[in-house]
Amino acid sequence: MYSVFTPRIQHGSFLLKRIVFLCFVLVTSLIAAQENPKITSAVDTTFIKIGDQVQWTVSVEVDSVDQVIFPEGQTFSPLETVEAYATDTTRKKDRLTLQKIYALTQFDSGRYKLPTQRIEINGTGYFTDSLFIDVATVPVDTIAQNLYDIKPLISVEKNNADLWKYLLIGLFILLVLAGLFYWFVLRKKPLSEEEKEALLPPYDRALLELKRLENSKYLIQDEFKEYYSELTTIVRSYLEEDAHVSALESTTGQLIDKLELLRDSGELDLEIDTINQFKNILQTADLVKFAKSKPSTAAAERDRKLVEQIVVQTHDALPEPTEEELMQLAEYQEEQERKKQKKKLIIGIASLAALLLIGTSIAGFKFGFTYLKDTVLGHPTKELLESDWISSSYGYPPIVLETPKVLVRQEVKLPPEAKATITDIQAFGYRSAVGLFTIGTTSVTMNPEAEPDFGKTLEQIIKGFESQGAKNIITKQEEFTTISGVKGQKIFGSGKFAVPESEELIKGKYTVLLFGGKGFQQYIIITWLDDDTYAQEIVDRILTTVEVKTEV
Repeated sequence: MYSVFTPRIQHGSFLLKRIVFLCFVLVTSLIAAQENPKITSAVDTTFIKIGDQVQWTVSVEVDSVDQVIFPEGQTFSPLETVEAYATDTTRKKDRLTLQKIYALTQFDSGRYKLPTQRIEINGTGYFTDSLFIDVATVPVDTIAQNLYDIKPLISVEKNNADLWKYLLIGLFILLVLAGLFYWFVLRKKPLSEEEKEALLPPYDRALLELKRLENSKYLIQDEFKEYYSELTTIVRSYLEEDAHVSALESTTGQLIDKLELLRDSGELDLEIDTINQFKNILQTADLVKFAKSKPSTAAAERDRKLVEQIVVQTHDALPEPTEEELMQLAEYQEEQERKKQKKKLIIGIASLAALLLIGTSIAGFKFGFTYLKDTVLGHPTKELLESDWISSSYGYPPIVLETPKVLVRQEVKLPPEAKATITDIQAFGYRSAVGLFTIGTTSVTMNPEAEPDFGKTLEQIIKGFESQGAKNIITKQEEFTTISGVKGQKIFGSGKFAVPESEELIKGKYTVLLFGGKGFQQYIIITWLDDDTYAQEIVDRILTTVEVKTEV
C-alpha cells in the first residue's frame, strides 16, 4: 500500500507548489499594476493661427498617497505658456486622477515641436509624448477690404485747462504783494521806543540818557572806561545839536576854547566856573580812557551830576529860537520825513518790480515768453484758437469742417460764359479783422457729364491771389485724404500777400484742398501769416476735420 501511493502523493505536492507559485505571481502582478502610475497627454488641436491658443491636457492616475509635481514655467519652448490652470482632482476608491491643462500659443508661423514634459511622481521622472503643432498666418483679404495709407501726424491742441489756476495764483500773489507794500511802506507804523527817543529835543534826550547812565551797572562792575566814554558822548552830542558846537570831533582843549570864545562873544551865557568844571570832567575822562586811571565811584557819580548841571545851564544860557528858526526847523523835519517816505517808496516799488520780474520770468520759462505776452496783451489768432469751435456743413455738395468761427455765405455771380457748364456756385468764408487769416469753401455744381478740371481751378485761384496784389507765389502739390478716406488734391505754398490794413506786402502761407467728381467740384482755401504759430495750429486742426461728399 505504501509503495503504491507514494508517487501519487509526491506528484500532488508538485502541483500544489505550482499553484502556490502561480498565485504569488498573480498577486504580485496585481499589486504592481495597482502601484504603477498611468500618464496620458493630448492636445485639442494641432493646427492654430498666429496668436491662437492650443490646450494641452495631461492626466496622471496614482495612489492617494503619491506625490505628483507637474511642469512649471516656460518648459514648452518654442511654444509660449499663456496660462497653467489649476489641477483637477478625481478620487476613485484609493486611486486619484489628476488632470492639468496648459494654454499654449505662438506668434510666428511655422511648424513647432511640443517637447516632452517631465512629470515627477514620488521623486521619479516620467515623460510625456512629444508632438508637432502647425501655426498658420492670418490671410488678409485685399479684395473685400481696401488698404489705406498711414494717417499723418495730428497736432494736439495745447491744453490750457489749468491756466485759470495759475491766474488765480498770480492774483493771490499780487494781493499779497500789495498788502506787504501797504504794511511796510504806506502804513504809518507806531514808533518804537528808540524812534520816540530820537524825536525828542536834544535837551530832553540828553537828560534821559544821563538818567539811564545813572541806573547802569558800569560803576558796579568797575567799567569806568565805558562809563566816562558814554558820559562825555552824551554831553558832546548835546552841545553839537543844541549849542551848534562841533564837539564830537574836538579834543578837550579845542572844545573848551570854543566854549570860551562863545562866552566872550556873548553867544553863550555860561559862567567861567561851569566851563572849568566841564574842563575838569573832560580831563578826568581822558585819563580814564587813555591812562587807565581809576577814580572813585563817588567821584564818578559826582561827575555825572556835574555834567547834568552843565547841560541844564547850557540849555538855560541858549537864546530862545526865533519864529523863523522854528519854521526852518519844522521845514527841515518835514523834508527829512519826506525823504524817509520817498526812500521807503522807492524800496517798495523796486521790491515789487523785482518780484514781478521774477514771476514773469518763471511764467515765461514755463509757458514761453511769446505765449505769455500774447495772453496778457492779446492776439487775434490765439483768441480764435482758444475759442469754442463750430462744426458745420457748407454748400452743396456739402463740405463739412470745424472752424473757430461760422463761415458766412458769399455772393457769387456767374459770368455768362460759365453758365454753359456751371449750374450753381455756393461760397462761404471768414476773414480775421487783423492779419491775413482767411477760410473759404466753395461748392460748384456742373452739368452731369462735366468732369472737374483741378488744374484750371488752381490756375484761377492763383490768378485770384495775384489780382489782389499777391506776388512770389510758390506752389507745391500732394495727395490729400479726408478722415473717411475721400481722396483729393492739396496745393500749398507761400508768397507775399496784401492785407487791407497795410500798404506793404506781407509774407504768408496758403493751402488749397480740391475735391470733385462727375458733375461737381469742391475746394477749400486757407491763408495765414508765415510766422503766426497760432494760425498754423488752427490750419492743422481744420485739415483733420475736413469731410466732403463724393456724390451729388
